[in-house]
Amino acid sequence: MKMPALFIGHGSPMNIIEENNYTRSLMSLGNNLPKPAAILVVSAHWQTRGTYITSAELPPTIYDFYGFPEELYQESYPCPGSLKIARRVQDLMQTEVSGDSTRGIDHAGWAVLKHMYPQADIPTLQLSLDVRRSPQEHYELGKNFVRLREEGVLIIGSGNIVHNLSQLDFSSMYGAKVYPWAAAFDKTIAELLVNHDHASLIAYENLPYANISLPTNEHYLPMLYTIAMQAEHEKLRFICTDIQNGSIAMRSFMISD
Repeated sequence: MKMPALFIGHGSPMNIIEENNYTRSLMSLGNNLPKPAAILVVSAHWQTRGTYITSAELPPTIYDFYGFPEELYQESYPCPGSLKIARRVQDLMQTEVSGDSTRGIDHAGWAVLKHMYPQADIPTLQLSLDVRRSPQEHYELGKNFVRLREEGVLIIGSGNIVHNLSQLDFSSMYGAKVYPWAAAFDKTIAELLVNHDHASLIAYENLPYANISLPTNEHYLPMLYTIAMQAEHEKLRFICTDIQNGSIAMRSFMISD
């Protein structure tokens, strides 16, 4: 069973406990996808020198956010890990991948999966982003995951197409006015995705409003892993197209036969 490849936007940790258009889209996705054998999340929140994969049998829930209501810190995602899948990833990757038996699942992973698979009963792993690699190199690494999809593993790139925290409007998640540059950059990326223009997506820095939409690129890079797995015949379908807090694009999509 070949699993689809996903890119999921993740925004404010408040999405963990809120019901809105974005979280409902995740619930619907989880309800309609076949249950995967395992889940591998390429996380915008795990940046390393070198590439690492979680290898704990019971990875802890990481609360990598601060200053939010206490209610969020009472939530957890006690999913199992899988040393077997970790070793499989190490075998498939065309580069050295180190196992990390102490690293847990950060909120780029569990804040999404809590809505998709609330039972937390699927083996879940995370892959780090090597800060030394270029966008092209990250894209090339993503190609190695095609075999995992064929083996029933759900691959999720978790990040954001637009991610500018300095411009956040904290007054409202959905009532905030969307910045014109954020809407324009999100639209441009969407058009390139539909047109399967991977070269332009890799060279995103050349696009209008790239600098303000992505002051840093760690939230964009997971998307490159997802599109790298797209075969010529596979279709891309948008799951959510929201922009939250004015400057965080929650645009999410699925690639499948």
